[in-house]
Amino acid sequence: MKLMHTFLGAAAGIALTAGAAAADPALIFDLGGKFDKSFNEAAFSGAQRWAEETGGKFAEIELQSDAQREQALRRFAEAGANPIVMAGFAFGDALGQVAADYPDTKFTIIDMVVDAPNVRSVVFNEHEGSYLVGMMAAQASKSGTVSFVGGMDIPLIRRFACGYAQGVKAVNPDATVISNMTGTTGAAWNDPVKGSEITKAQISQGSDVVFAAAGGTGVGVLQTAADEKILSIGVDSNQNYLHSGQVLTSMLKRVDNAVFSAFTDGVDMETGFSVMGLANGGVGYAMDEHNASLVTAEMKASVEAASTQIASGEIAVHDYMSDDSCPALTF
Repeated sequence: MKLMHTFLGAAAGIALTAGAAAADPALIFDLGGKFDKSFNEAAFSGAQRWAEETGGKFAEIELQSDAQREQALRRFAEAGANPIVMAGFAFGDALGQVAADYPDTKFTIIDMVVDAPNVRSVVFNEHEGSYLVGMMAAQASKSGTVSFVGGMDIPLIRRFACGYAQGVKAVNPDATVISNMTGTTGAAWNDPVKGSEITKAQISQGSDVVFAAAGGTGVGVLQTAADEKILSIGVDSNQNYLHSGQVLTSMLKRVDNAVFSAFTDGVDMETGFSVMGLANGGVGYAMDEHNASLVTAEMKASVEAASTQIASGEIAVHDYMSDDSCPALTF
């Protein structure tokens, strides 16, 4: 039975459940909520798998505002949680302030690098997985126009978009790729109505396949795509089931594995910089009974070949995080 920790309001302290055992791990979700069916839910899935396999328990909290990040980290550290895992780049500044004050506590941050001796920084090669689903989008498109809906307009999400566009262009150099972001604040991760509006606008421009990398906002993107009878592509978690037969695939970002690994390693967790990409199973694409009828054998063969070539370095996917140009797409 996992321990639940909740905020009592933006200015109030975190109420820790009585009897929390020292050295139980803790997980802090990013804005958008634990059950966003995407990034946060993937993190929860990894923690839940660890608890089921080990019989262990963990603490968790869903933030209500950016102001609560540092408070959550300090309260969990003071309560003896170890390691403490946080899902999302936005924890970077808070962890930079907190880590040195708790040298005996191990921290894992996902999607950001914090240089501290007690921190494991886990990043993903999202552009590699996005390239693969871009290839699939181009092969499935009948109009020659596909689109991308991002959440918060940050380099990390542009990395998804850029890799996606490169994969599209690898299949069809003449394809049109439309790209829109939802916003510039954390609210962009949890605005399915705005996601729906953007998708409708893209459809009006000819898009018949849309890739959403937008957290909870993506739920609105996939719903509208299904309603308007075009294909969609999910992200982070396998979202194929949300609209069976209408979600072409999902770009898998194995946040669950990052959380599971940190919890499993526990207080002896090795710190430092960790990269998860195609070569080590960190990203990929989802195939199951919900999209089997949409993906032909030829499509799968071409994507598998590209996956092998990317993993070996034969195909280089442009990384927006290293070079903020995007040859295949104009933002």
